[in-house]
Amino acid sequence: MFNHFLYFCAEIYYQVMKKHLFCLFIIVLGFASCSQYEKLRKSSDYQLQYRKAFEYYHAGDFIRSGQLFDDLIRVYSVTNKADTVAYFRAMSYFKQKDYLTASHYFSQHFKEQRQSPFAEECEFLTGYCYYMQSPRPSLDQANTTAAIESFQMFLIRHPESKYAGEAIQYLAEMKDKLIDKSYLTARLYYNLGQYKASITALNNSLDDYPETKHREELMYLLLRSSYLLAENSIPARKKERFQSTVDEYYSFIGEFPESNYAKEAQRMYDRADRFLKARPGEEDDE
Repeated sequence: MFNHFLYFCAEIYYQVMKKHLFCLFIIVLGFASCSQYEKLRKSSDYQLQYRKAFEYYHAGDFIRSGQLFDDLIRVYSVTNKADTVAYFRAMSYFKQKDYLTASHYFSQHFKEQRQSPFAEECEFLTGYCYYMQSPRPSLDQANTTAAIESFQMFLIRHPESKYAGEAIQYLAEMKDKLIDKSYLTARLYYNLGQYKASITALNNSLDDYPETKHREELMYLLLRSSYLLAENSIPARKKERFQSTVDEYYSFIGEFPESNYAKEAQRMYDRADRFLKARPGEEDDE
């Protein structure tokens, strides 16, 4: 029994040591690899660096390939390899999903190398990088706007491109996001009870995006904002503002007679109409 126990303990010890030795081997190997890579970067053998950059790229090690192409861009800037180095540098950052850096390098490449065989793809990928950086509609939409501008220019210059279909799709998505941003901004003013600002924002949204999918709701909120502004106004401003409510009601119900909001819209209209009929000859004070 005691011999079995010793054997069991020895087996556990062996397995633990085996695992630690394997981990130590991996660490040593990693350090050796890093050391070799740093020596490569400091080397003046640029042909070796060029070859290794592609090896790393095709092996999926885009961080190292990107660093090497960064180093090589200065070396090959006035050679026939400059175009290739610049393209694969941008692609290395793109493959890392560093879209901010990649968009800069893609944009730089197609602007400076318009005759390059990579120029068309780089111009498309510039827009795509902005597209990938575009946040949800409630946040700042600078990258969304940049993506729209990039894809629009790309389609003007390359209407028959193999990337045209994707560009059109992404362009539509970005425009929808701006529509949603406009809608959310207008609705925010309404939710905060800032009805004058809400009316301005709702009108701006409808003017900027007349085909918006939110049109019915925006027009209803415009009517309701007008109504609530009138209800909460001082007596001297009520008549003018209830008249605006009536005008907004006719615009809304004329366009959406079967709306789910029709009943509430009718209630607001009746209240505004009663007020105006009760004071037919009154003039608003200046």
